[in-house]
Amino acid sequence: MWTLYEPVHAVTYFAAEARQAYEAAGLRGYWRGYFAGRAAPLGPVGAAPVVAVFFNFAPAMVVRALPDVWERATPAETLAARLAGATDALARLTAGIPAGTVEAAADLLTEAVGRLDPAGRALGAANAALPVPGDPLARLWQAATALREHRGDGHVAALLAAGLGGCEPLVWRAATDLGREVLQSNRGWSDGEWDAAARRLFERGWLDEDGTPTATGVAAYERIEDVTDDLAAAAWTGVDPERAVVLLAPITDACRSVLPPSNPIGLPLPRRHGTGGGPDPAGAQRTPRGSGTNGH
Repeated sequence: MWTLYEPVHAVTYFAAEARQAYEAAGLRGYWRGYFAGRAAPLGPVGAAPVVAVFFNFAPAMVVRALPDVWERATPAETLAARLAGATDALARLTAGIPAGTVEAAADLLTEAVGRLDPAGRALGAANAALPVPGDPLARLWQAATALREHRGDGHVAALLAAGLGGCEPLVWRAATDLGREVLQSNRGWSDGEWDAAARRLFERGWLDEDGTPTATGVAAYERIEDVTDDLAAAAWTGVDPERAVVLLAPITDACRSVLPPSNPIGLPLPRRHGTGGGPDPAGAQRTPRGSGTNGH
């Protein structure tokens, strides 16, 4: 389900309409729009709460954006801009998809949000508490956003319980498939901080001396992903997976068209759509299961 709704949310980071909406609101520069847009449901917060809930950004990077962004656009103005930008992007991307499919997908995700438990989920709860838009595209995007932030909160909890800080999951993912050049610069960690995190992973037996993931590390991270999935599962109680795929897959595919092939969200490459864990398209390389870099 995450691979189906995450691309819907992610248009806010990669679609031209989203950038234009933030800039029109006074949030010029990519990272101002990013930090203001994700933090706005929390209100005019300073850097410290955002460092905590975003988790894998270097504190120094967050401090450069917050609370300065609120002098440029209030949280209310930012929320209006992010929803307008995302909705405009989805209108373009889903132009060839029947309106009834979009509305049914929006209803499915909105109902899933209604099943979320907000306890301990700061970002998920703040997004789920926003007024539900009437427009189906806006409702679709907002529901996808609440679901991904709720899931991300659970992922952060699983990482913390495993004794990991904000940088270690990035180092792990870079060693696995995405590459340090993508992750480090996009999350603001210095070379010293990155290398120190790599040493900690080596000391706990997750990485070999050459930075290669060990069997111990792979198994440990799989347990973290299992916990993440378990914590997110309640939203999908009673949902027909076949119907969910039929409704969301064409929307997901359309949204993926604006995502760069290599990005810090860390989505796996697309699978052949289906509910039985069928084979991948011929020749497709798969990234590891997981959400270790999905904006958290």
